Amino acid sequence: MTPLTESAARSHMSGVCFKIGPPRLVGIEVEWFVHDNRCPTGPVLPERLHAALDSLPLGGPDGTSLPSGARLTLEPGGQVELSSPPAPGLTACVDETRRDLAALRAAFAAQGLRLTGTGTDPLARPRLMVLDHPRYLAMERFFDSAGPWGRIMMTGTASVQVCLDAGAEEGPQALDRRWRLAHRLGPVLVAAFANSPLLDGKPTGHRSTRQTVWSRMDPSRTLAPGPDHGDPREAWSRYVLDAEVLCIRRPGGLPWTAPAGLTFRDWLAGAGERPPTLADLDYHRTTLFPPVRPQGHLELRMIDAQPGDGWIVPTALVTALLEDPPAADAALAALEPLGCADGPLPPRSDVWRRAATLAVADPGLRRAALACFAAADAALGRLPGAERLRAVVAEYAERYPARGRCPADDQLDALRAGTRPTPPEEAAP
Repeated sequence: MTPLTESAARSHMSGVCFKIGPPRLVGIEVEWFVHDNRCPTGPVLPERLHAALDSLPLGGPDGTSLPSGARLTLEPGGQVELSSPPAPGLTACVDETRRDLAALRAAFAAQGLRLTGTGTDPLARPRLMVLDHPRYLAMERFFDSAGPWGRIMMTGTASVQVCLDAGAEEGPQALDRRWRLAHRLGPVLVAAFANSPLLDGKPTGHRSTRQTVWSRMDPSRTLAPGPDHGDPREAWSRYVLDAEVLCIRRPGGLPWTAPAGLTFRDWLAGAGERPPTLADLDYHRTTLFPPVRPQGHLELRMIDAQPGDGWIVPTALVTALLEDPPAADAALAALEPLGCADGPLPPRSDVWRRAATLAVADPGLRRAALACFAAADAALGRLPGAERLRAVVAEYAERYPARGRCPADDQLDALRAGTRPTPPEEAAP
């Protein structure tokens, strides 16, 4: 077998991680905590999770896909994730995902379980690892060496991830422009949709505790890949090669742990127990968690999970801003005063910290958020068939950023009122 070289690794990543072409597809990944209706503060056993999933009409090559093509998976702490198939546009993605989520909620309700949309599990209950796959055992060991944050991330956080095409080679939908906008939008998305003020039943002092957790983890795999200007492919290649290897797959039930401090660049240079392969490189990429991750498409990972069908608003907002060139121009202009490209990399920069702590109570983030919502409103007004989505986004803007509030404030209000801190699941808009 020909050894994998750094040049071959870079070339592979450039082609696989950034699929170039006119943008048209939209996808969404939504994660949910699962609570027992009768005992919300108790753990939910894996058997009940699997019973709910097994009651659904699953198929596909690995037996985890709904008839629509959406994949259902369990996260290490028992969170359920629904990953939509790529849809030809925003409205198609929203309509199909709403139908899939209705079936998912019904299947869990039949087991006496509810899906809770919030960025961190707000209840004081045991955080258990419900999966014993060697990947997660290696992750647990890797992250435990640097504090509690990795284990909290794995078992106590949930998100909404919006997935859009990477972009064209040049023009108003050029990759470098979409890459820049996706990163600069990050703190506004954290702030506008902050929904994790509680952990273990107590306020943390952060509107997005989930984002704070991510900011305290291994920087080689959670920071942004570099300045948001220049060639994204080069920045991403450097990032992947310089990240520490979290796990090395081994056959025969052997543990997948990796030597401490080994980067993929080191591995290519001869360190490690064997030469790496392209399959090792592709697997290594799945263990990296920057705010924007290129997976052929762009995956925006900084948004807290939302209650009910609240995931629709960030999906519509992000899609409108990235897919509509005039809206993208307006958003970039509104985001410029935040200085997102200056100083430490996200999510450890000052503006990202303010977004996680204050959310849109921060005046600068509130102004930028309102300008982005206004730009998205105009874009949705130009999108055929998006009237209902436009109304839902406008209603959210009025309810939250226009008042300096975010969903986290609803949780804090409920806690002060003496009600249980689990946010109520809202009716679909």
